[in-house]
Amino acid sequence: MDNLFILLLLPVLSALLLCFVKEASRAKWIALVGALLSLGVAVPFLIKFVPDATLQFEQNWLWIASLGVHFHIGIDGISLPLVLLTNVLVPLIIIASFEKKYTGSYYALVSFMQAGLLLVFVAQDAFSFYVGWELALIPIYFICGLWGSGDRIRVNLKFFVYTFLGSLFMLVALIFLYNQGTTRSLEWNSLVTLNLPEAAQRWIFWAFFLAFAIKIPIFPFHTWQPDTYTHAPAGGSMLLAGIMLKMGVYGLIRWLLPIAPFAVLSYSHILMLLCTIGIVYASIIAFKQQDAKRLIAYSSIAHVGLIAAGVFSWQAEGLQGAVLQMVNHGLSVVGLFFIIDLLESRTGTRDLAEWGGFAKQMPVLAAFFLIILMGAIGLPLTNGFIGEFLLLKGIFDYGVWFAAFGGLTLILGAVYMLRFYQKAMLGPLSTAHTTVPDVKGHEVLLLTIIVFFTLFLGVWPKAILHLSEASVTNLLNQIKF
Repeated sequence: MDNLFILLLLPVLSALLLCFVKEASRAKWIALVGALLSLGVAVPFLIKFVPDATLQFEQNWLWIASLGVHFHIGIDGISLPLVLLTNVLVPLIIIASFEKKYTGSYYALVSFMQAGLLLVFVAQDAFSFYVGWELALIPIYFICGLWGSGDRIRVNLKFFVYTFLGSLFMLVALIFLYNQGTTRSLEWNSLVTLNLPEAAQRWIFWAFFLAFAIKIPIFPFHTWQPDTYTHAPAGGSMLLAGIMLKMGVYGLIRWLLPIAPFAVLSYSHILMLLCTIGIVYASIIAFKQQDAKRLIAYSSIAHVGLIAAGVFSWQAEGLQGAVLQMVNHGLSVVGLFFIIDLLESRTGTRDLAEWGGFAKQMPVLAAFFLIILMGAIGLPLTNGFIGEFLLLKGIFDYGVWFAAFGGLTLILGAVYMLRFYQKAMLGPLSTAHTTVPDVKGHEVLLLTIIVFFTLFLGVWPKAILHLSEASVTNLLNQIKF
């Protein structure tokens, strides 16, 4: 089965069904079955995909006749890894919530968000892309607002205002672009062939960039992120960091680069400088954090800053590294947030000062934790190594100094991540935690899957790279002057 519309429809149907399920014990299993069905439907796209630059599994219908708007979807080598990542991570995020007493409404929001995310990654017209962009925001707003902790209302409102404001800038840009062509179209092929004048490209660039930079987030548009990740429920943090921020990076590659290439190139030094500042700044702040979730939140800013710099490097290695590292980061950050949630549920705290010595009490978790952490800091033979190498190669070809400072994410990342492991797993065990049980059952299953991909993609990164290579090369050929 390789009908792309069915892939979008399945999570919507699952969400509608889950709205009527009140029992937590039933809701989690229905949600998991629905997510696994979506994963099963996604597998044939990988099997049948031809790794060239063509758009495949394409479907195109007239949607709004009066405006000439189409519902146009398809997959290429840039979008396929993210479609697979979404459909792999959603079942894991649902499994991670098994110990929670969530009713069907929580899982319905997760499924509905999955549909919005998938639409973003497969949309081939800007109208469908924008619809998916906004649809993904609504569920996560309610997930964080209803099941979050602490000062979640204020934090969630800030997150919503930031992201919605960025979306409005993008909407204005889309309306402008719609009026530029003779055929009044928002099709990707139409927009990238508009040959906009320099002045138009410059303001279009800022309109799109603000929307994508806030979502990623790129310094200095990151201020919503640490608080939101910290106060969100574990599943919400996983959705935000594991998948949702990839929407912004994907937007840079799919829409910003080909629509406004002259503007991107002319502002590239500013963009690289912002990404580099974000890498160093977030890494230093991460080192000083005592809240484990907040540490990973700042770590995420540093890592996606490097990914965004790879995109702006205008090099094939940088773009391929960005695609690969989006997948790697999604897997690693979901694993780390899950481990933090496990420890918090067992100890009642995320304060690193109150942790320590868990390796003696939880040796299985300690082993899983170490492997996932090594993938996050890019140890050779783990998933993060090749992705970060390609990113730094692309950035180096753009500018040596940017690579030198961008490479600090590897050094600083190793420092604060190893400190994180030391604080949690090593040292003396607190007397209050002598009865903390090791991982079991579904916890072992989830961590095993994350570790498998951490090692598999470390040994064979070609599994992702060969999918994206032709599409990345084609994109760079399109935007060359």
